[in-house]
Amino acid sequence: MAKKQTPLADRMRPTTLDEFVGQNHLVGEGQGLSNIIETGNLPSLIFRGPPGTGKTTLAK
Repeated sequence: MAKKQTPLADRMRPTTLDEFVGQNHLVGEGQGLSNIIETGNLPSLIFRGPPGTGKTTLAK
């Protein structure tokens, strides 16, 4: 799909941990998920919360 035809929500979706807003306690430097990702030791995780809070985006 051409970039102009891609939905705005998809174009604005965060692609790095630094782009996530409001989740510094999880994805901030030296915090939970960022430490897990840096070590490469990814356990099974379950993200829970209301729709639209970034669970799927974070999982990708």
